[in-house]
Parts: sequence; C-alpha cells; structure tokens
Amino acid sequence: MFRTTGYKQNGGNCYCCTTVHDQIKALEIIIKKAVDTLMNKSPEKPLEVAEQAARKAGKVVLGLQGHALISEKGTNNLVTDADLASQEAIIKIIESNYPDHSIIAEEQDLKVKKGAAEQWIIDPLDGTNNFAHNIPHFCISVAYACSGLVEAGVVYDPVRDELFTARRGKGAFMNGIPISVSEAQSLAEAVVATGFYYDRGRIMRKTLKSIEQLFEANVHGIRRLGSAALDLCWVACGRFDAYFEYTLSVWDFAAGMLILKEAEGLLTDQEGKKLDLNSTGITVSNGNFHNEFISVVGWDKVS
Repeated sequence: MFRTTGYKQNGGNCYCCTTVHDQIKALEIIIKKAVDTLMNKSPEKPLEVAEQAARKAGKVVLGLQGHALISEKGTNNLVTDADLASQEAIIKIIESNYPDHSIIAEEQDLKVKKGAAEQWIIDPLDGTNNFAHNIPHFCISVAYACSGLVEAGVVYDPVRDELFTARRGKGAFMNGIPISVSEAQSLAEAVVATGFYYDRGRIMRKTLKSIEQLFEANVHGIRRLGSAALDLCWVACGRFDAYFEYTLSVWDFAAGMLILKEAEGLLTDQEGKKLDLNSTGITVSNGNFHNEFISVVGWDKVS
C-alpha cells in the first residue's frame, strides 16, 4: 500500500507526490521483470531465439564465403574463421536472452554445465569442408534441450534461404510451411543419403560396404552431400527417403533429429536402438521400410 502522509512542499512537489511517484516507478520495474521472466519461460521463446541466432549466423557465414581463412583441427577436419564468427554471433544472441543456460558448441564448449537442465547445442557451420571448397551446401544448426529432450530445433540453409524449424509436439516446418516425410514404401523406391566421418579406416570401410549393400538392394540412388543436419532435414521434407552415418557428434544432429521426428520420420542409432543426445551414430527413414533399412546398413549387419 502506498504511503500518502506528509504534505510539506519540496521544490514545488509535495513529499506525498514524490513518494507515490517513486513507488509507482519501483512497481513498474517489478512488473517489467515479471513479464520478462514469463516471456523467457514461454514455450515459443526458445524457438524464436534459435531462429534469430541461425539467421544472424547465416548472414555472417555468407559474408565470409569465398575468402575465409582455413585451418585444420585434425586430419581432413577443417575449421574456418566463418565457423568461429558464426558461433560468436549465435552465442551472443543466446546469452542475451538466457545468460544462465549451458551451451555446447562444436568449436568450443563455452559454458558447459554437466547435468544442466537447460542446454543449447549448436553447430555454427555444418558442412565446413563444403564451405571451404566453395561448394554451396552448408547450414547452421541450433537446438534447445531441457532435461535431455530437444524442445526446439532450427536448421538454416543460408544459400537457399530455407529455414527448417520444429517445436516438440508442434510439427515441423520449412519457411513456415508444414513438412512431412516421403511415401516411399521400400528401399527399392528410396534415395538414401550417407556421410563419412574423418576416419579413413574401419568406419570408412564399413560405410563403403554398406553402400555396396544398398546398391545390391536396388535403391534408386545414394547421395553424400556433406551436411548431416541438412541430410536430416531433407529426409524430413521428403527429398531423401533415408539417411545413415556411423559416427556423429551431438551438435551434428540435435536440431535435425527433432525436425525429422516432428515430420513423422523414424530415428534410431547406428545399431537400430533409440536415438537420443548420447548417441554417436544415426539411421533414419520415413518409417515405411526402417527394418529393411537397418537390416542392410545396421552397424552389426556390415562386415
């Protein structure tokens, strides 16, 4: 309750007015903080932040296309200053909205808190090798997870200006238009995507063997485009019918897995088990021939 006692004049204003004015200002600040807190807890807010971050990063990456500095993190594993600049732009937007959240990023785990309930998982430039060689197929991936479940995911292809988005339980979209998986009924009707890890040993040999087995299963075609996040989204929108890769990191698939799930795809790990954020490989399809797919490319099915 406001204090209204005291009427002594003070520079033309009574103490009463001054006190009430100060209390109103204080109340406005309290209300604003409460509204901001409610907005940050809104289920729509993380997706909005992810979209904003992905689009901003896309502009950064395109601005450096063709003249980025390139170095190697490991054998055949490239990193460019576009990766780093993109990551910085994403982190800045996330931290301005959620300063207390944990952040897992490909180029550096900036604010990792083990067991943190709320996490952001980002790949600032998925398809770095493509980008470094001026191949116009790469993207930005931003996911928000709470208690181990991805709640919001965004994958942005800045070259085609295609923004893939999803919220858990709310469907998947490309540029605001609902998307869903293809209707292919068998491997013999499918175009299958795959990817190669940087390893040139056992994983490479098993991937090549699985490709041979897919051709023996008479698939329509096999594609290797170099961006796991976009591979997942292209299954989600029906361009691909299935996709597998034996070794991935969580930032490669966190956003894409939600988008594909919300597009009614079927997702498992490289052994056909449930896919989650702890998985290290992926096997996904439109769901119509998943068992057949696993029987051909499952990790234990390939010698």
